[in-house]
Amino acid sequence: MTNLYIDFDGVIVNTIEISYKIAEEKGIERNYENYLQFFQNLNWAEVLEKCEPINDSFNCIGKIIDSKKFNVAILTHVTSIHEAEEKVKLIRKYFDDITIIPVPKSISKTQMIKTEGSVLVDDFVDNLVQWKEKGGIGIRFDLDMDGKGFPVIDRLDTLIDMLD
Repeated sequence: MTNLYIDFDGVIVNTIEISYKIAEEKGIERNYENYLQFFQNLNWAEVLEKCEPINDSFNCIGKIIDSKKFNVAILTHVTSIHEAEEKVKLIRKYFDDITIIPVPKSISKTQMIKTEGSVLVDDFVDNLVQWKEKGGIGIRFDLDMDGKGFPVIDRLDTLIDMLD
């Protein structure tokens, strides 16, 4: 069975859209250090309460699990323990028994698990490039269907037939 890792932010829920809107409202200057500090101090419970699933993502993940074609896990970058806790709480509302791997933002996702032969679905191209360099299969999630050099999907359950 193929290992399938699904990113959280921008793939399962629209946290990117919501959090950047909050940053803009607070006048956070757009640079790495300011954004890192902003995300570390963000009230993730409030953010996730405002977020919506993207293209029926939780039901799609359920269908993927039910297909029994993949070992499914959520692989998500986090900037704080609080962020990880809140993401786990949200995922547990939908799935009692799915692996959730929070990855510190300063570490590549490829350093957390065995990538060779495994699939990563992510909206961030740099993550996919690193994944491919380590022998993994990268699939870009993008609502505009712009793969930027990778196979692309805009709905998670399309993976069932795509990866036969």
